Amino acid sequence: MKIGSDDRKKLIAAGTFGVLAVGYLLYTLLGTGSGTDAPPPAPVAITVRTPAVSQPASTTVRSAPSNLDPTLHPEGMLLAESLVYSGSGRNIFLSPGAAAQQLAAVKIPKAMASPRYIPPTTASNGTPPLPTIELRFFGTATRADGKRQAFFLRGEDVLIASQGDVVGRRYRVGAITATAAEVTDLTNNNTQRLPMSAQ
Repeated sequence: MKIGSDDRKKLIAAGTFGVLAVGYLLYTLLGTGSGTDAPPPAPVAITVRTPAVSQPASTTVRSAPSNLDPTLHPEGMLLAESLVYSGSGRNIFLSPGAAAQQLAAVKIPKAMASPRYIPPTTASNGTPPLPTIELRFFGTATRADGKRQAFFLRGEDVLIASQGDVVGRRYRVGAITATAAEVTDLTNNNTQRLPMSAQ
């Protein structure tokens, strides 16, 4: 039976891993082989020095990390109570009344002048101009019965109307002459005289 190169690499990797695992297991179970226990850690000394206390100038507290004592020590609490906050800035531990007194002592400069309301200016002081009529008058024609009709353009649409007709559901056609036509916008009663425009 012939083993391929991929299978051979996998077999070598598995064997190496197995040897390392057995070595680690033996190392943890048997220890380092010295047979001596490590000495317990030395106690830690903490020194606190405060300049203005009635207690002794320095207090030393000793505790071993292996056996910490959870009981309260009143001498350490008295030492912590005797500390005085002496910062140079604002005291964040002030009562609300004392903080208000400190804020009252701060002088805020007054404004040079009171703010003034300036109303917005309007472009025209009269009524706004009425919108222009969207029709362009470009010619007339006379029917066989003698009635004159006008031709109007609105965008790409050509509209034909006689006097009194409503065009585009919005514009009523008035007097029609050879050179102009009167048109009234029914939405705002705006009547304009449209001159004939060249095409």
